[in-house]
Amino acid sequence: MDKTVIREIFAPIFIIICATIVYKIVHAILKKALLRDPKFGDAAKKKTLISLINNIFKYIIAAIAILMILDNFGIDTKAIIASLGVGIAVVGLALQDLLKDFVAGIFIVFENQFNVGDWVTIGDFRGEVISIGPKSVRIKSYTGEVKIIANRLITEVINHNIKDDMALIDVSVSYEEDLDKVESVLINLFKNIKEEIPEINNQIQILGVDDLGESGIIYKIAAPCDPVTTFTVQRKLRKLIKQEFDKNSITIPYKQVVIHHE
Repeated sequence: MDKTVIREIFAPIFIIICATIVYKIVHAILKKALLRDPKFGDAAKKKTLISLINNIFKYIIAAIAILMILDNFGIDTKAIIASLGVGIAVVGLALQDLLKDFVAGIFIVFENQFNVGDWVTIGDFRGEVISIGPKSVRIKSYTGEVKIIANRLITEVINHNIKDDMALIDVSVSYEEDLDKVESVLINLFKNIKEEIPEINNQIQILGVDDLGESGIIYKIAAPCDPVTTFTVQRKLRKLIKQEFDKNSITIPYKQVVIHHE
């Protein structure tokens, strides 16, 4: 087979394979080194660092592989590298947002704002952090949607993993109900509720009357739980409260229209 064909077809494939192998080796070494060293923090922090540094090495290895492939095709890569010094200012101006993303990503990791696996709310989106890269963060909601947010745009974060999350629900009862009876029924229900809802981490709190609604009195209930189980706890809790109210003949109101005849 012609040497030119070998150089132009097989050499680039070989370079790509080698680059992939190098990346996997770097990833394995990095993972092993970070996981063993306690100074890098807990498991979540280490996982986040591995994700960020892996992404950086991926871009570096890809850039080197591209230069090698160009050199294989006879393109003067030395001239390209030399021109980088002159063009770096222009590139810096053109890629300001990318540089801001990179710096913001570094601060996210080293300020321990959140880690891979944490449940966070950024803007109006809540979900689990599935990756932190030099350019963006990926968050997956409990319904499966994945939102990709540029690092520089993350200015305010609610991290639900710093302490127990709260599954908050509103419970409405009719104005005709005896509130002491309602509270007594709820307290008795919550005493052994962990048997029914094991996801609850601590004692459920009846925060009291939260509002006087159009058709009923609204209680606010708070159940401490892990962020990933918040919606599960809310659903189970509503079901148990409805069943308990039915047993004790406590009415959950619905909107009604009262017409007065003169």
